[in-house]
Amino acid sequence: MKTYVLTVFDKSGEKLLDESFEAANDLEAKKLGEERLANEGYLEHTHRCVSPDAKLILFHR
Repeated sequence: MKTYVLTVFDKSGEKLLDESFEAANDLEAKKLGEERLANEGYLEHTHRCVSPDAKLILFHR
């Protein structure tokens, strides 16, 4: 398992969410990240999900 980081920002740049989670691969991480964003109501906020090797898995501006 790899550790990914999901971060959400508001318009002022303040972090609304900054958490780590584990996934087997990038595809699973993308799915888990999108589910977490949907559950928290953050899909339309600026967000990113980054892999352990700094690969951008999810991004929305």
